[in-house]
Amino acid sequence: MPMTQRRGRPPKSSGDTKSESVLLRMEPREKQAFLLAASIAGIPLSIWIRERLRRTATRELEEAGRQIPFLD
Repeated sequence: MPMTQRRGRPPKSSGDTKSESVLLRMEPREKQAFLLAASIAGIPLSIWIRERLRRTATRELEEAGRQIPFLD
């Protein structure tokens, strides 16, 4: 029997998957504002949060003269 192609996005390779997660508690109004900002940017909330955290961490680590681990 021939194999049929599955629908949807193909699975990511093991090197492309994220392996860590962070639980973040916030007020509903904060989440609503973040969702709105992500929507305006045209990206999912998780990507919006990660980009903003990376941007802020980069600035603060550079100001402190520290290495930025995720840029290696």
